[in-house]
Amino acid sequence: MSLDSLKSRVPDYAKDLKLNLGSVIGNSDLPAQQLWGTVLATAIASRSPIVLRELEPEAKANLTPEAYTAAKAAAAVMAMNNVFYRTRHLLSDHEYGTLRAGLRMNVIGNPGVEKVDFELWSFAVSAINGCGLCLDSHEQVLRKAGVDREVIQEAFKIASVVQAVGVTLDAEAVLAQPAE
Repeated sequence: MSLDSLKSRVPDYAKDLKLNLGSVIGNSDLPAQQLWGTVLATAIASRSPIVLRELEPEAKANLTPEAYTAAKAAAAVMAMNNVFYRTRHLLSDHEYGTLRAGLRMNVIGNPGVEKVDFELWSFAVSAINGCGLCLDSHEQVLRKAGVDREVIQEAFKIASVVQAVGVTLDAEAVLAQPAE
């Protein structure tokens, strides 16, 4: 199971996705920890069993145990935060924004890896989950830490492609099953 194996599963009609997968992961300029943490966190966020099974072993091989755990933690905490903050932001009653969240998210303060890496992974997961408030928040933290826009864009390019591949392969898996 690997990036090459995942690329081989992408159908011909989605050739652009196959090429983009090779480009955004296989030819990324991101440091290995940022790259593979982003890949793992977005594979989890994609909710695609196929994508996660194919990319997880390679991510695990390229991450320290701490980074591997932190990338999974980023996907987990952002699954909660993206729903909570997106909902609060979308409600027309802005009083919800003044209420205490009351949700534990301690891992954000102490992720076990460089804060910038965890923020980048959280940003990428937020891109998949579509939380504009979270995207803005994580992007601002990254920019204040001196992270270039090109690095941040790399994270959401990875998120975009991983999500698209997951949707495509999951659809193909469903269509390959006999109708009931």
